[in-house]
Amino acid sequence: MHEITDPAMGGVVGAVTYDTPADVDAAVHKARAAFADWSGQPPGVRADVLLKLADRMAARAAEYAMVESGQTGKTLRLATEFDVPGSIDNVTFFAGAARNLAGLASAEYDPDHTSVIRREAIGVVGSIAPWNYPLQMAMWKALPAIAAGNTIVLKPAEITPLTTLMFAEDAHTAGIPAGVINIVNGLGPVVGEALVGHHDVDMVSFTGSTPVGHRVMSLAAKRGARVHLELGGKAPFVVFDDADLDAAIQGAAAAALINTGQDCTAATRVYVQRPLYERFVDGVSDVFSSISMGDPRDPSTDMGSLVSLAQRDRVSAFVDAAVLRGAKITAGGVLPTGFLAEGAFYPATIVTGVTQDDPIVQEEIFGPVLVVLPFDSDDEGIALANDTPYGLAASAWTHDVYRAMRAQREIRSGCVWINDHIPIVSEMPHGGVKGSGFGKDMSIYSLEEYTAMKHVSWDITGVARKPWHRIIFADRIPAP
Repeated sequence: MHEITDPAMGGVVGAVTYDTPADVDAAVHKARAAFADWSGQPPGVRADVLLKLADRMAARAAEYAMVESGQTGKTLRLATEFDVPGSIDNVTFFAGAARNLAGLASAEYDPDHTSVIRREAIGVVGSIAPWNYPLQMAMWKALPAIAAGNTIVLKPAEITPLTTLMFAEDAHTAGIPAGVINIVNGLGPVVGEALVGHHDVDMVSFTGSTPVGHRVMSLAAKRGARVHLELGGKAPFVVFDDADLDAAIQGAAAAALINTGQDCTAATRVYVQRPLYERFVDGVSDVFSSISMGDPRDPSTDMGSLVSLAQRDRVSAFVDAAVLRGAKITAGGVLPTGFLAEGAFYPATIVTGVTQDDPIVQEEIFGPVLVVLPFDSDDEGIALANDTPYGLAASAWTHDVYRAMRAQREIRSGCVWINDHIPIVSEMPHGGVKGSGFGKDMSIYSLEEYTAMKHVSWDITGVARKPWHRIIFADRIPAP
């Protein structure tokens, strides 16, 4: 058995058995066997069982939140008010979406045929979810897949599998047939690669780091499987000189520290037009310095721990290296002492005095670290926002409608928020461009990832010898 530990307070919170490639093969075969019946069910049947699943999860919401906090180190408040209700809302959304999988109405695009577009399930989906939002990401993977009639084999992150297993239990209790949702546990290089490379997996959906995403894509490409990737991010937060400064300060602090910064859409690099730069740095530094760390289950705790000691050390190494290159730390930047030193805690940290090409600006840190840089012209601000390999999310802060329209048009990102950062709803898509991957989670648009379009053409003439047959039999068919 592999023990799951609490990265904040220590102690074992659960245990799982790691699967083998043979177990993955068995899970894929179960998913394949269940596919024909599940995909053939009327959409209303799939919708009904998803609504029952939502009810079951709502009844266990407090338990889900406690387990999620325990395995990740995030605050119980975040799990209770964001992770769990957002996950349940996703279930109810896709229950409705299952009944809206319509094809194109029939029509004649030439005089002799009627065309119909069918939207069909792809088959068996192999999905890999990350550790930062274990429950929500499991929902984002599983729900559109099964709502569309697919079956799924899902691998949660090896360090945070517990709420995914709870979800699978509740799905079975709600009436989702055996074989539709299958969970495999284990290390990525063993279980993950066995799943991604399996010959009977029709589609692969992966959320995680960009380097691993490239590996996933290469394995799936060997057999031409469809791939959906939601990869890393380095979200820019652009503050123009007419912005509401207080709103931008509060927004940047919240957007940088959500989930202890372990969020691919979190604000990680702020560009502030020079007239506001010093006041912005001072303001965010004051907020960051007031953030309390501690027991994630304590209601007074603002920020929990990182997911592991290894992740804490990785974040700390980024900041320490930047300081050696001349960076200035205006808040945080020092590992905590006392009992906090025993957990994976890292303080809310502001970094200034770096250049655009510094690794701390260009690379994903995945921790509570915000880098702030000044800019002069609007052109420069937008150019800097676009100057990383990533393109998942961004925000722009201004009262000028023309500036806002330019920013949302020219910033290359899957999502651009105006005067806010990280509002997420089930009805709107989530996904990136550039090095942040392709395809969408959530929303009705995600169903396009998990369905295939089929064109059906019906002859409406009853004529045996079609005019186009002259291409082959010129001497037997009269010219049209």
